[in-house]
Amino acid sequence: MVTQEEIEQAHDRIRPYIHRTPVLTNQTLNSLTGAEIYFKCENFQKVGAFKARGGVNAVLQIVQNKEAESLTTHSSGNHAQALAYAARKVGLHAYIIMPRTAPQVKKDAVRGYGAQVIECEPTLEAREEGVQKIIRNKGAILVHPFDNDRIIAGQATAAKELFEDIDITLEALITPVGGGGLLSGTSLSARYFSPTTQVFAGEPEGAADAIYSVKSGTVQKPEFIRTIADGLLTTLSERTLAIIRKHVAEIFLVSDEEIKQAMKLIWERMKIVVEPSSAVVLAVVIRHKELFTGKRVGIILSGGNVDLSKLPF
Repeated sequence: MVTQEEIEQAHDRIRPYIHRTPVLTNQTLNSLTGAEIYFKCENFQKVGAFKARGGVNAVLQIVQNKEAESLTTHSSGNHAQALAYAARKVGLHAYIIMPRTAPQVKKDAVRGYGAQVIECEPTLEAREEGVQKIIRNKGAILVHPFDNDRIIAGQATAAKELFEDIDITLEALITPVGGGGLLSGTSLSARYFSPTTQVFAGEPEGAADAIYSVKSGTVQKPEFIRTIADGLLTTLSERTLAIIRKHVAEIFLVSDEEIKQAMKLIWERMKIVVEPSSAVVLAVVIRHKELFTGKRVGIILSGGNVDLSKLPF
């Protein structure tokens, strides 16, 4: 399991390459939910998402240890951009497997960072098959989007900053969950830096696997996938599941309609751009007001890479 020292070292390592993103509050959303909410705005992060943290942390260590001269991964967008950004910073080639259904804005951004995009069918099997082909043909090293301790340690730094930048103790901290890199990293940060803070997660009903994986103790695949939260389509790994089962209090499901409403509220009331995956967390607080009313709640807004030509509202 990722240690406190590894998270602290990751933070020191990536500091020159990332933004220390702001923490915002909003009285209207506090009144709506009955909670005192602190939004950690990773939509303002490099590449527009928290993924820059883990990607940079992993790539810097690959270069330091001279492990490879090229990188590969599979991603629907944000990890792809993070890896492409990090690879450009250190002068490595990056080959990114992306589902053909990924938002065009994310594909364009990955290419803009100088990486080569290889499109595949929108299934985990197709993504993994594409990565293995690149490894065989190019000798690239895989930087998995979440099943990687270096990635988890990097993602954990967002919560670490949140704890450092507010002068109160949070009673709850909530993140979205897809593959579980952000959630597992956040839960470890809470354990090490704010042990009285309970960690929760939000997941779309149309990509519900993490909630059933936690209940069963084994990685489950969703029975169907249909959600606007395109950043949350992957399943957990055994690594992230083990951390989440030990350190996360509960995972809540929300509908696409609730995600759309929460996203619109953030755009209208906070005047900031977030993608649907980010809005999942506010949707959780709104749906479960009775659990969070009167509490100090941290929310990690995971990213802001949205296709402006296809806004859900």
